[in-house]
Amino acid sequence: MIKAISRDEIPACVQVIRSSFQTVADAFGLTAENAPRFTAFAADEAKLLYWMQEQHRPMYGFFENGEPVGYYNLLRGEHAECELGSLCVLPAYRHRGIGDLLLHDALERAAALHCRILKLSIIEENTLLRKWYEAHGFVHTGTQKFDFFPFTCGYMEIEIGA
Repeated sequence: MIKAISRDEIPACVQVIRSSFQTVADAFGLTAENAPRFTAFAADEAKLLYWMQEQHRPMYGFFENGEPVGYYNLLRGEHAECELGSLCVLPAYRHRGIGDLLLHDALERAAALHCRILKLSIIEENTLLRKWYEAHGFVHTGTQKFDFFPFTCGYMEIEIGA
């Protein structure tokens, strides 16, 4: 079941995010030393509270037995755009369609926010994830290299309702 995240559920969501993104960090040799801003290392309660209270990001989780096993947030931008943030599923719950359900939910909720475009960023070298998003209709729009990441950031987007 997908539902909105409450303030009390933030600590559990931090664990979902960190555990989920840790597998990506492991696959690409990322550590807290060489990529401290990567989601697996940078997500904490203060950050999620800031997203919730200051940025007013809607946050949603996929719950099983009362506990979150998947997560995402939306950031409303300018020009009828939304950004999909931190979509993830705990490793033990992957390959069961939960990511598909979360992504579909994000698209519906972004549309309800009157967003016409949903954007996201990935590790460009993560070709498996890029193909997954492309299979869901996302289009690759570019890359950017930052000094603080040992990888290239890839950007993707989808027109909502297209």
